[in-house]
Amino acid sequence: MAEKILMKGNEAIAISAIRNGVDGYFGYPITPQSEVMETLMKEKPWESTGMVVLQAESETSSINMVYGGASCGKKVMTSSSSPGISLMCEGISYIAGAELPCLIVDVMRGGPGLGTIQPSQSDYTQVVKGGGHGDYRNIVLAPASAQDMYDFVDLGFELAFKYRNPAVILADGIIGQMMEKVELHPVKPRRTDEEILQTAPWATTGKPSSRERNIITSLSLDSDVQEKFNQKLKEKYDLICRNEVRYSEFQTEDAEYLIVAFGCASRICEAVVEELRAEGIKAGLLRPITLFPFPENEIATLAHRVRSIMSIELNLGQMVEDVRLAAAGTSCPVGFYGRQGGNIFTPEEIVAEFKKFNNLK
Repeated sequence: MAEKILMKGNEAIAISAIRNGVDGYFGYPITPQSEVMETLMKEKPWESTGMVVLQAESETSSINMVYGGASCGKKVMTSSSSPGISLMCEGISYIAGAELPCLIVDVMRGGPGLGTIQPSQSDYTQVVKGGGHGDYRNIVLAPASAQDMYDFVDLGFELAFKYRNPAVILADGIIGQMMEKVELHPVKPRRTDEEILQTAPWATTGKPSSRERNIITSLSLDSDVQEKFNQKLKEKYDLICRNEVRYSEFQTEDAEYLIVAFGCASRICEAVVEELRAEGIKAGLLRPITLFPFPENEIATLAHRVRSIMSIELNLGQMVEDVRLAAAGTSCPVGFYGRQGGNIFTPEEIVAEFKKFNNLK
């Protein structure tokens, strides 16, 4: 029987990193994700697995340390919150431009600026659309539980190495701080240097006599070469969109109205759907698990048969833009309701806004 432990979502990230053979964590403390580093320091994995855990002098330094570790084919990661992710955006763009795999955890708080330490979902545009300069995309996973936080570390690295691309776990502060039972999966040992050479032949490891030296860079001085590279990235992102869309549905089989929500909002919206159905209103919920790639085809399919769609978010309306694009080829109206500044909506107020948007009593 698998072991189950009560822990915070942030703690689940740290425990999963150790148990999934991560080689290095480089980070900087910021609320509401500081427990990730605190748990790693408490567990001392450098003694049990050899994992490096280092507090950098800043978020900028930590993402550049990730860049260096990823260049060597290592499983490396960082975690931060919204203002810290803003500081990392240049480094993330460099990592994407060098086609390197890594894992970044963003436990969102309210903004803009220093904002509040309370939970938010307002990093959607920053993380899902790229954030840094240039034409690049992150693979983005949106957890809705502490179990997801644990599971998505392994999944994030799997996708990052499969596509040689940054992967982001985009969690809101509620999921990071929420305590739930987490089922621990079997331990994966760290890979040996030989295994890294086999699975990451592109990695730079110096120049042993048996192989040529690999040079890791995102620089090109030739515009035609750079354009071809951008087209190559586009082909990779298209492949990710074809193969890696993940989502879940809740009572959509006979739904006449659709709610779209991710993270903690999706959990609240399950209660909304149940309350509406108790009143005879056939509502259903689609929860995007991958925010990139976004489940646009699945939303478009539902948009052809439901009366309306409503996007529920802890921001001023960021994901709703993608929902509207998905439904653009239909006559289905798309509405939005959100809260900001660290305020969390209740099922009752969402029900009221839903009825108002749909002219229901």
